[in-house]
Amino acid sequence: LLEMILFAVNPRRDVKPLAKALIRDFGDIWSVVNAPPPRLRTYCVGEVSLASDKAVATLRAVGAAALRGMRQRVMDRPVLANWQSLLDYCTAAMAHQPMEQFRLLFLDRKNKLIADEVQQTGTVDHTPVYPREVVRRALELSASAIILVHNHPSGDPTPSRADIEMTKEILRAAHSLGIAVHDHVIVGKGKHVSFKAQGLI
Repeated sequence: LLEMILFAVNPRRDVKPLAKALIRDFGDIWSVVNAPPPRLRTYCVGEVSLASDKAVATLRAVGAAALRGMRQRVMDRPVLANWQSLLDYCTAAMAHQPMEQFRLLFLDRKNKLIADEVQQTGTVDHTPVYPREVVRRALELSASAIILVHNHPSGDPTPSRADIEMTKEILRAAHSLGIAVHDHVIVGKGKHVSFKAQGLI
């Protein structure tokens, strides 16, 4: 598949060596199509390179289209009945981000996903989260429940003490206004941790 994408911007060239180099260095095709453009532009194998804006834009467009398709599979659907699809989407959207992101998934009374928003973006190992802002946004959207999701760029989804304490604060704030917190999921590279499954919620 990666060779086909590369051939579209490097016609009549042998793109297999470049495809192999990209998979070797990034690990999988998803990581390639979501890689930072400056890093992609450094790749050149033989006469085939990714130095052009067209080549980088094509790879990024493939990643964006795939993510959009995954998002459409979970929006306006009961998330608890489509939990794996939701996890797949969150993993695709967040696992390879270089900085921590804190994402909020807002649900209606039937547990349908009505909004998906990145509330905060932080550093490589910390994202500031404000329980008041989480609850305020849920009220603005008339959400009955929320799911918290954030990533660990290190790849290890093990909750930190700060993660646990922050979740408790959000639980208290949400509970006082009748808003349920179904779960807090931490996304790593190829794995995740559910607070609910761990008995932390």
